[in-house]
Amino acid sequence: MHLVSRIRQTRRTPLLQVAKTSAAVVVAWFASVALLQQPLPIFAAIAALLVVLPSVNQSLVRGLERSVGVVAGVLIAFAAGQLFGASTWIVLGIVVVSLLVSWALRLTPSSANQVPISAMLVLAIGAQTPDYALDRVLETVIGAVVALAINALVVPPVLLAPAHLAVGRLTRDLAAVLDELGAVLSTPSDRERLGAVLVQARGLRDLQAKAAAAVAAGEESLMLNPRASRQRTVLEADAALLVRLTALVHRAVGMTRSVHDNYDVELVDDPAVGQIAEELHRAAHDLRLRGREAEAGSAPASSGPSPDERRLRGQPPLDGERPVLDAGDAGTSPDAWPEAPALTAPVRVLRPDPEHWVLIGSLLEDIRRVREEIIDE
Repeated sequence: MHLVSRIRQTRRTPLLQVAKTSAAVVVAWFASVALLQQPLPIFAAIAALLVVLPSVNQSLVRGLERSVGVVAGVLIAFAAGQLFGASTWIVLGIVVVSLLVSWALRLTPSSANQVPISAMLVLAIGAQTPDYALDRVLETVIGAVVALAINALVVPPVLLAPAHLAVGRLTRDLAAVLDELGAVLSTPSDRERLGAVLVQARGLRDLQAKAAAAVAAGEESLMLNPRASRQRTVLEADAALLVRLTALVHRAVGMTRSVHDNYDVELVDDPAVGQIAEELHRAAHDLRLRGREAEAGSAPASSGPSPDERRLRGQPPLDGERPVLDAGDAGTSPDAWPEAPALTAPVRVLRPDPEHWVLIGSLLEDIRRVREEIIDE
């Protein structure tokens, strides 16, 4: 079963990608036949197969890598053939030389593998086939150009959905951790619950890494993409939110670790800890609002800040805007708060706790920084 999982994907390649690859192979084949009068343009078909990739930018890079590798291999083989002929030892020696040249030039794996392959084929077959080396280069270029054109012009792939889903999941799970941490500080908790919260918080790092990889893949899919102008706004909103979330993930993990290591049941009775717990619930509420803003797909149409952003920054509503309730007017339950930003000014403690002042002070500073990240101060 483990071996099967190594050679199979969890999801199938999109059928559109299969169709585009097939079309690229067919077009490259007949283009080579028409332009080069080659009855079997195998290398054009191979280049087309390898160059149709999930993004236009990847197709361009792969096409360049393959073309560079073919040209370098042909040049090495041509020089060796003119000087030493095409005996068995010369072919083996040229393969080794080609690998060393690729290593010295620090070529990518695709180019590095192509250099000795091309050199070996030119020495082995080119001696019996006139113009074989030149035809191999031209076929490869034709196949790469055809594949790049088809990938760019026929529904060019845009990988925005995975990035959007990954950032949305990270937002929801981060808000859940903040809510759970607030619940731990407001109600007596045992070590098992504290350990579960810490595991949940540490899991945010994996989600953040997956979201960052998905956003990077989305950005790459927009490079050289004719559809990029219509899709970039959504990805920019996700990337901006991910920057906030990355800082908040580190903050949430640190806060959870501090509470896990220094927890005492008596913390529940401390008024300052109760305020911190309430602020954590409010931070989770406002983080979900930020996530819903990103899910809307774009920034507000007006040039100024949105009503929610003005509320987050403590600015009064503009004329004609519906007033929002203060979070405190709805009670202390997070479920009773209105759909408006709920974070208030940072909590102030006039008299520090003699036993838990280090933990409380650390949490207060973390809450201040969480508030700054969410309201963009």
